[in-house]
Amino acid sequence: MLKFNLIVAVCENFGIGFKGNLPWNLKSELKYFSRTTKRVCDPSKRNVVIMGRNTYMGVPPSKRPLPDRLNIVLSTTMSAADLPKEVLLCRSLNEAMETIESPEWCKQVENVWIVGGSRVYAEAMDSERFHRLYLTKIHEKFECDTFFPEIPDCFKEIPLDEHTPDGIQEEDGIKYEYKILEKQ
Repeated sequence: MLKFNLIVAVCENFGIGFKGNLPWNLKSELKYFSRTTKRVCDPSKRNVVIMGRNTYMGVPPSKRPLPDRLNIVLSTTMSAADLPKEVLLCRSLNEAMETIESPEWCKQVENVWIVGGSRVYAEAMDSERFHRLYLTKIHEKFECDTFFPEIPDCFKEIPLDEHTPDGIQEEDGIKYEYKILEKQ
């Protein structure tokens, strides 16, 4: 059974979005997201990013689909014609996982990343496939209308990997830090 990781940036009130966009503009954090979700050990494979319709539509048109990753959009209201042909449309997280575990895709996939939004995160966190949470904790409160679900107690912080910057980062006066939590 293929496991997946979640990656998210949250502010102090666990907000993750406002009016379909990120409430902050942290270029270094976006580069971290991109590097982390693209990184593979086997250059013949690529990673998958799974997101809801609102998250996909919140990505600037010039940046979608997210490059160098297989993009899967979860939606019950869209049709495949609403998306570029290289983007897969699935009706649920289970359908998405079954699709990438199929013989057609399984040999091409190295890692699976859940990248939002809040309903997709909540469903993913309840799954036995949920392995790690890559959390960017922003040390400031922003106006938000979309929030990250409560993190289960069974997740404990683990040491950062060699690719994740350690300590407090700062950009444009906003302080934040990276954390990795793993299901115990």
